[in-house]
Amino acid sequence: MLQKFHIFFNETGTDEAGRGCLAGPVTAASVVLPKDFEHPLLNDSKLLSTKQRDLLKPIIEKVSISFGVAHINPDIIDEINILNASILAMHKAINKLNSKPPHIIVDGNKFKPYENIPHTCFVKGDSKFMSIAAASVLAKTYRDKYMERLHNEYPVYNWKQNKGYPTKEHREAIRKYGITKYHRKSFRQLPEQLSFEL
Repeated sequence: MLQKFHIFFNETGTDEAGRGCLAGPVTAASVVLPKDFEHPLLNDSKLLSTKQRDLLKPIIEKVSISFGVAHINPDIIDEINILNASILAMHKAINKLNSKPPHIIVDGNKFKPYENIPHTCFVKGDSKFMSIAAASVLAKTYRDKYMERLHNEYPVYNWKQNKGYPTKEHREAIRKYGITKYHRKSFRQLPEQLSFEL
């Protein structure tokens, strides 16, 4: 059950999508919700259907006090690693808010300080706090739309369906056609690749 209470007034919740993908960006969102906001569908985006996420996206955008979304592309992921890229995406999303929040609540257990704003990490925070759940929905929906646009450029990988995740179909396409500029070269694209390619 998502908790309605806020740790701080006008805190922002932040989360990312796409950490485990073979292609495309890692995307983060940051959302500041009104104190009294609740919605019966809102939950961790991974527990929602595409239809539910698409329904929630405009609601979150309309009612939020502020929100920001940011993508970090594969070349940066390869350069600084996926954890650092995920945190960078969160920082960039927070930077897009219309004012600095007094506190940041983060999904997961890893974060780096953003400016001088205090933060608290919560494992499975996207299933505990509404602002983190809202951020997870925006991160997922924005990233999915991004991958659908990339699909038009490279349809053989079927990114409109798999969104860059390591499905059997995606790996078979990599085996047949190789990788693109949107693939993460630091990731093990095929199971037979050596595990030291990190």
